[in-house]
Amino acid sequence: MSSEKSYFRALSELSREIGTTEDQSKMLHLIVSTAVKTLNAKAAVIFRRDDDSEDSIQNAAVAQLGLSKKYIHAGPAHAVKISPQLLKDGYMYFRDATTDKRLTNRKAKKAEGIGSILSVPVMDKNRMLGILSLYTKSIRKFTKDEIDFLSILAEQGGSAIEIAHLIRRLRNNTKIFLKLAASISESLDVKTILQAMTQDMVESLDLKAASVRLLDDDKRTLKSVASFGLSEKYMNKGPILADKNIAEALKGKTIAIQNVFKDTGIQYKKEKKAEGIVSMLYVPIRAKDNVIGVLIVYSGRQRTFTEDEIQLVTALAYQGGLAIHNACEYMVMQDDIKDLKENIWSHKSWF
Repeated sequence: MSSEKSYFRALSELSREIGTTEDQSKMLHLIVSTAVKTLNAKAAVIFRRDDDSEDSIQNAAVAQLGLSKKYIHAGPAHAVKISPQLLKDGYMYFRDATTDKRLTNRKAKKAEGIGSILSVPVMDKNRMLGILSLYTKSIRKFTKDEIDFLSILAEQGGSAIEIAHLIRRLRNNTKIFLKLAASISESLDVKTILQAMTQDMVESLDLKAASVRLLDDDKRTLKSVASFGLSEKYMNKGPILADKNIAEALKGKTIAIQNVFKDTGIQYKKEKKAEGIVSMLYVPIRAKDNVIGVLIVYSGRQRTFTEDEIQLVTALAYQGGLAIHNACEYMVMQDDIKDLKENIWSHKSWF
């Protein structure tokens, strides 16, 4: 069978098998297995990009076949260094992994019986998600067709990672939204509801922290009513004024800040640096037609909040505003009932 036909057959079989599962681990294992089998290699491994950094790769392989646990646990030190070159050239080839000075842990590679290494980026929508590396037993050259085939497998890996991520995020978002909605319908304890909301949001969106601040009576400062992930020292740093970015949020605008240290509308920059805050998102909280405060989320790394993330935070802010509105309506109703009872008692002779 020609190499073109074997590649086509392998990709067809892989697509069919991937289409039958939503399990990311299974999808990625199918990809590394296909790489090893079709390219007659010793091993293959996928390293995932660390979500907390644009420049590093996680130490743990998310899928691998053919390498010992001892070698895998040594980490993808070479992957960290070659990431920029991968993006530039589309692949990297290490003819002799035991002597190539671009690689680290060369003694470990020799002990593992690795000859050559071919690495390609795992991409999705022009975003690098990780690295797919192929290992051979003996020194070996790779043809353009082999490099292209491995790159296609890496694309499949990128799609598998992203699909699994989207499914997981959808489930998490649905769970947090339904939990909040249930809390609002079952309780009028606003602080408890908002405290749970900030915690669920931080854990669901992999944030550093979140807080809810409402306008004080003076309409010039904002008072914290709930927070999760912020230190007591940071919370006590001083008054939060309703100006600049917060003023815009109080007008009903969503304000996303990628780097708090470069933004002129940020208060307490020194304190944010000490707290480890880099990016922030301000979302208005409404009660009926009035903006009564802001929901603030904090990231410990520079982050561009996606449209889906902003929509989720906005929906949660709306639910938070609804909880506050319901509690206020209840208190007003209680006062009305109290007044009515007092009036009825004072006019009991009517009955």
